Formats: sequence, structure tokens, C-alpha cells
Amino acid sequence: MTGHTEVQLAHGGGGRLTQQLIERIFEPAFANPALAARHDGALLAAPKGARLAFTTDSHVVSPLFFPGGDIGRLAVYGTVNDLAMCGARPRWLSAAFILEEGLPLETLERVVRSMGEAARAAGVTIVTGDTKVVERGKGDGLYVNTAGMGTIEHALTIEPAAVRAGDVVVLSGDIGRHGMAIMAQREGVAFESTIESDCAPLWPAVEALFAAGVDVHCLRDLTRGGLATAVIEIAETARLAVALDESAVPVSEPVRGACEMLGLDPFYVANEGRMVAFVPAAQAALTLAILQRFAPESGAARIGGVRAAPAGEVTLRSVVGVERILDRLSGEQLPRIC
Repeated sequence: MTGHTEVQLAHGGGGRLTQQLIERIFEPAFANPALAARHDGALLAAPKGARLAFTTDSHVVSPLFFPGGDIGRLAVYGTVNDLAMCGARPRWLSAAFILEEGLPLETLERVVRSMGEAARAAGVTIVTGDTKVVERGKGDGLYVNTAGMGTIEHALTIEPAAVRAGDVVVLSGDIGRHGMAIMAQREGVAFESTIESDCAPLWPAVEALFAAGVDVHCLRDLTRGGLATAVIEIAETARLAVALDESAVPVSEPVRGACEMLGLDPFYVANEGRMVAFVPAAQAALTLAILQRFAPESGAARIGGVRAAPAGEVTLRSVVGVERILDRLSGEQLPRIC
């Protein structure tokens, strides 16, 4: 690749390559005492009495860079958001990189810098990691795996089993941005307005709900499968029914137009900075007011409610008042979006 420094498989010299990557790229971006210890793992101190949450995710998004984000930012926020959905304050991440031979070092540096910035913005520390290099043609440039730990500092149990009939469903913002941003970049499709990913950390909004005393029953970020799949999963696990109102769900005009042109349903398009909160009806207005503070331009909204039956069923009332059942998709609308 003319003009680029490439990662090369160093047979018998992998240790030197790893050391160079640590000193040149990873340590400057992720600098913290746990990483500086150069140990096989990180020694962590959790607050006394706190419960721990743990999650892991792998990121294979294509392309690596897209409007509103990149694979590094996505890796950090995706893992941070999974912890937040458990009601946990995100604290520590690990990061493992699968690098393909021939990857420009400039690309790796750009991704790692982005991860460092995202981690600082999300209030987490990347404390340990790993790198591996695979042969040319076997890694698609770069894959990233992140695992995260967070502390649960409240007495709530936030899970689908905690959802109750009579709860309301509050959406934190408009849907479909991330998937359509990836599709446009991947396929070289130009829309009238550039669609940017909604990639963002959700913990600040979740923390604000806790601080306000909201009795949060369940949280779910709307990643693969979008809003529809997330709500279906919760309804099935809780063995309750959820009724959604299509007219209440915000979809930006650029996303709506792109979905119509490509034959996609925005209810199933992935997001990376949106969530639904299941809360008691009496706290719906408070929940909505808090979520609107964190994304005022994106239109947080009360979009539905929970019924006792039929168990596991999710319905959508259309803008003309016709109700239909939402089903899981048989496959992915958009692969390689995270």
C-alpha cells in the first residue's frame, strides 16, 4: 500500500512487534496505572458492597470508519452500553485486536486514538488487552473484542423478569441512524442529507434516571435487530405483551427516506446510542423529561405500554390505527453493522 506503513507478520519476532505496538500506539492512547504495570492482567478495586456486572462483545463492522463513528468508538460505547443496560456504572474495559497483515499502522493508530477518546468520554479505563496478527486475506483489516466490568451501586434488579403489566415503554431517541449510516458508507449510496450514526454512551442518561429515583424495571439498547427485536425479546422473557404506537416512534426524514428507497423497516434497523426503558406509568413523565435532556434533538418519546397477555406478543398500531403483530426477522437486514 503506497504511502502507508503496514503491519507485517514477523515470524519469530512477534514479541518485538507487540512491544512496538504497545509503546507506540496503545499506551499513549489508553494511559493509566493498571496498563502501565505491564502485568498479565489488571488488579482492580471495586467499591465496598457493590455488585459487579460483566459483559463482552466482538466488533467486525465494515467499513471501519463511517459517518458519526468508527470501529474503535463503537467497541467502547457498545460495551459501555451493555453494562449500563444492566444498571451498572461502566468502569473497566479490556481490548483485544485481531490485525490483518498489511493493515496500515495509520489506520490502527486512528482507531486506537478514537477508542481512547471514547473511553475518557464514557468514564471508563482500558486496563488490559491483547494483539494478534493473522495472514493477509484472513482478517478483513481489523477486528476488536472488548470486555467490560461495571459496578451496580443501587438495590434495583433491572431485567426483563422485572417488567410488570401497566409499565410504559419510553424510547430515548430517534431510531435507525446507525444501520443506515453504515449501509450508505458501505454501498456508496448518496442521500440528500448525510446520515450519521447515533453511536454514543448511554450511562449518563441511565445514571440520571437512578439519581431522580425512577424505579427502572428494564433497559435495553437497540443494537442488532433494532427496536422491534429488542422489545420482542423482553416481551418473550417477561411473558407479557407490549403494545407500541408507530406514530409515537421518532424516525428522522433522512432515515425514513433511505429505508423506503432500500426496502428496509426502520423498526428493525440497528442503533448504537438508543435504548428503551420500561418504567411504572406513574414515572413515565419524569423518565421522558430526563431522557429528553440527554438528546434534545432526537426526540425521546413514550411509545407504548405493557399488557398482561397474550404472553410474548408485541403489537404495533399503525398511523392509521391498524394493529399488527411484530415478529422476529428470519435473518439480519444488515450484516456487519457492529
